[in-house]
Amino acid sequence: MDAIVMAGGIGQRLGMGEKPCVELLGKPLISYVIDTLITTKNIDRVYVAVSPATPKTEIMIREYYKGEIQVIRTFGGNYVGDMIYAVEISQTTVSVMIIMSDIPLIDSELIDSIIEKYWEAEKPALSVYVPINICKGAGIRPETVFNKDGKLIVPTGINILDSSQIRNEQEDFNFILENPKLAINVNTVQDLQRCRNLLQCKN
Repeated sequence: MDAIVMAGGIGQRLGMGEKPCVELLGKPLISYVIDTLITTKNIDRVYVAVSPATPKTEIMIREYYKGEIQVIRTFGGNYVGDMIYAVEISQTTVSVMIIMSDIPLIDSELIDSIIEKYWEAEKPALSVYVPINICKGAGIRPETVFNKDGKLIVPTGINILDSSQIRNEQEDFNFILENPKLAINVNTVQDLQRCRNLLQCKN
């Protein structure tokens, strides 16, 4: 399976410049996601989709990864449109994972478990969620909440799609994981500090 990291947003709420380049313990935020994907056994190629709003991110990726990661320039301004464009430009012929650049706590084991669930579910698409209580436990107030069979769930920014049907609506399996690593995506300075604290405790 290939993966595309969406890195076209500047992160206005964070207010620290291009969000993918913001440093977390001396490492660019996006590198936590890329490095995890590179070491995940079920991920083949990794792409990064940038936009006119993230030119420094493109430069950083090219310099840091020395051509190991292919950068795709999207037009910006429309997440879904940019995602579709990136999938088509990548010319991936398999299922593709679409993942945000601001979830630094994920690890390879978690990504592999999501991919294995996708294969098990046998549906063209899969979306990953956490129950809202996981977010509350992490001190996060989510912006987007869905009701699934009476349960409030929050999207994590990880999806898998059938690349051959990328312009069509796809039947979607909702994978709900009670994993705090998925609860924090970095939108604010407080989120960044939470990630810093958790990573330091881990080390």
